[in-house]
Amino acid sequence: MGEAHIRVAIVTDRGRADLLVHRVASYGMAHGDARWYITRDKQSATAWVYFTSPGFAQVSICFVDSYGEAGWQKPNPHKGRFG
Repeated sequence: MGEAHIRVAIVTDRGRADLLVHRVASYGMAHGDARWYITRDKQSATAWVYFTSPGFAQVSICFVDSYGEAGWQKPNPHKGRFG
C-alpha cells in the first residue's frame, strides 16, 4: 500500500463508480484513465494502485465490457492519474 499511487475500490454498481474501466488484452491498447492493462510488473505500469474498501478508496471503479462504456462518471481530482 505504501508504494501505491492511488487507492482504488472495485464496485459492482455503476451508479456508485467514479470511473468505468474496460480491461484490455495488451499494454499497447491501454491508454487514458479508462482502458487498463493490469500487470504485476511494476516497471511497466503507468500507475500503481492498491485495491481497498470503498470507504478508504480515492477512486471507485466498475469494470465494463466495452470501450464505449468506459470513462469518468463523476468529477474526481484524480482524473488523469492512470494514463
